[in-house]
Amino acid sequence: MKTLLEIAGWAAVVQGAGGAVTHLLGWWRWAHDLLIVNHLDILAGYEVFASLALVVLGFALLGTSETLNKDGTS
Repeated sequence: MKTLLEIAGWAAVVQGAGGAVTHLLGWWRWAHDLLIVNHLDILAGYEVFASLALVVLGFALLGTSETLNKDGTS
């Protein structure tokens, strides 16, 4: 369970950071089709906020994974 949370957490952090950098600074235009927020039509116009939310979610998942590791439940 811990490994799955770590993978999901890092994926969310990378997707969120990549989306924020792409939409705020215009870098990494080649990664436009690789970002989750660009494929969801409901997020059109809110890509930056969704990307930042993904970063926060990713760190929350990583923190949860670390908590599980300290408790020894996984």
